[in-house]
Amino acid sequence: MMEEGLAMAIALLAYMVVISVLGLPEMVLCATLKSVPDLENAMYHLLDGTPCVRVLNLTGEIGCANPGRAKVVAPIVGFSDLSMDLNHPSAILLPPFLLMGFLTRTLNEPLFAKNVAGLLVEYSPDYGDITRGPPGFSDDEKFPQSAFAMYQNKSYVWNPFGTGIMWNRYNFPVFLLSEESTTALREVAADNEKRNLKFPMKVAEFDVVMQTTKSGTHSSKTCLEEWSCLPLGGYSVWSSLPPIDALSTSSKKPILLAMSSMDSASFFRDKTPGSDSPLSGMIAMLAAADALSKTSGIDKWKKQLVFIVFTGEAWGYLGSRRFLSALAAGESSVKGLDGSLIQQILEVGSVGRAVGDPRTFYAHSQGAQTSASQEIWEALQNAASSFGVQNANAVQVNLASKSNPGIPPSSLMSFLHKNESMSGVLITEFDTSFRNFYYHSRFDDSGNINTTAITAASSLIARTLYMLVNDVSNSSTAFQAIVANYSLVEELVNCLLTCSPGTSCNLVKSLITPRQACINHYVGVFLGDPSTEPVLGNIDDTSRFVWNFLASHTVLESSNTSITNGGSECSTSCDNAREACVGSTVEHKGRCVVSTTRYVPAYSTRLHYESTGWVIVPSAQGDKMDEVDPVYTESFWKVLSLRVYTKESSYYDHLVLLIGLMLTVGSFFIILSTRAVYRKRLKLA
Repeated sequence: MMEEGLAMAIALLAYMVVISVLGLPEMVLCATLKSVPDLENAMYHLLDGTPCVRVLNLTGEIGCANPGRAKVVAPIVGFSDLSMDLNHPSAILLPPFLLMGFLTRTLNEPLFAKNVAGLLVEYSPDYGDITRGPPGFSDDEKFPQSAFAMYQNKSYVWNPFGTGIMWNRYNFPVFLLSEESTTALREVAADNEKRNLKFPMKVAEFDVVMQTTKSGTHSSKTCLEEWSCLPLGGYSVWSSLPPIDALSTSSKKPILLAMSSMDSASFFRDKTPGSDSPLSGMIAMLAAADALSKTSGIDKWKKQLVFIVFTGEAWGYLGSRRFLSALAAGESSVKGLDGSLIQQILEVGSVGRAVGDPRTFYAHSQGAQTSASQEIWEALQNAASSFGVQNANAVQVNLASKSNPGIPPSSLMSFLHKNESMSGVLITEFDTSFRNFYYHSRFDDSGNINTTAITAASSLIARTLYMLVNDVSNSSTAFQAIVANYSLVEELVNCLLTCSPGTSCNLVKSLITPRQACINHYVGVFLGDPSTEPVLGNIDDTSRFVWNFLASHTVLESSNTSITNGGSECSTSCDNAREACVGSTVEHKGRCVVSTTRYVPAYSTRLHYESTGWVIVPSAQGDKMDEVDPVYTESFWKVLSLRVYTKESSYYDHLVLLIGLMLTVGSFFIILSTRAVYRKRLKLA
């Protein structure tokens, strides 16, 4: 007993010595530190933030990561002026309005960049507010994806506030901080400055180590060969109204495509709201589908209306190009569609910032107008005039300026590259340049759009599509009854573009079981084998929601099945090949309805999936988009984390080590001596 008690006393002494050296309150530690994890939590403060990550292409890398395989540790330094110098490796705490200038400086000044150990971008609620913050900010280029354009003028400025920061490579980690973490680090930086960065100092530890860095694979080709990355991609969704499977196969109708996109891009992958560009267009199209689904005589339309929502468009038009490839190959994902029957295309671009009284939209087309594209233009004009000037949906449609070099960046480019004579029109909120001041940035949130503008655009689209499939006048009773539901538009905005209610809204929960509270509209990576039936676990929330929404709004009026009544219950699929299982969640079963709605894999057409994984194939002969396809991939990683702790000088570390060794050795000899004395007494007794 004596021996055991003495050992415990020595251990407690060692514990108290370490506590005193660490400078931590003894009373608090004794009460709370009961294990090694408790001690670690007391020493380290994990911060909430969103990292910039490493993306690769055929020629190299873009984005951010730790420069090597190890974590990066550096003192936290506040940076308030772009002219400030750095004399030693530092973790820079940076106001958001200095981000573009700071990153540009790191690219232009290698010696300066060498001392940037990591970058911590502050949260700022006012920065994305046009009335109080800077006039605009875009992470993309001034001509986004100019290499894919149909025309020679690649220097045209569609995106006036473009910085291009998301397309550069940065050899240091970058985090966008949360509001709480920003407050904490401002205090830390001020304390470090007050102490003149003398020990003990607060340091940031960045763990943004990419698997491509570990494996030494620095291009899409090499990382795919070594399984250190996956291709960007996801699933597009198309749906026909009326269902194609429900029509007689004896007569095939010309196809009218209504298109929009569901993915955006930004410097910080997990902060990609894309509210105006492109989600406002997608929401307008979904609401138009809702309005058209309520009309009568759908099965008697003269044209086959097909809605399609692409993903991956911000990363080389992955969705539209893969859709066209699937059509050409007759893949099962486009069963029922005949590409040769596509007669007209109406694409809905950014519409959430349309202004004017009445609200003004612009129709963009490429080259000389054909009779089919002229028909689209006339339908847009007639639909616009049908509302009158006093109507809440009153709109005006103008032809885009002839000074434009061609159509702005859009999915329509993919179709025109395949067939230059294709008749297509893109409807947008802008004429000669983007009205979205925060195009492809984290600031393109729900506060950047106007729900009334989206509703007006939706009503315009719905009436235009109705005229094109019916050849009716704009004065008919059925035509005048077609109006987008403002409440639905508002609900779609709240569900898809906000965190409150976000995906917990009734509309989303009635159709899918969401995995995210706030949907992020970054395309993500493609999971699984694209040649097999899609696994729902590999499909993101947006695609699954769009699929279920369109499937439930493209049901034949004469069908005896609907979401709310009739139709057999289902969990995943239906026995009848013509039916789709809609609205199945973990909380309730879905219903089988007659609807032609399908997922289409979206990934680079330069990629092919084999049993050994993804391989890059040569570009198709004569395919100009294939020739310039960067083939984007995203690196694997184990964990992405950021934490702060107090770091002492090396002298202090050596002292703690020495004290620990002395206590250990001393304890050992005291125990030996005590044991000898104890045994001697036992013998004497």
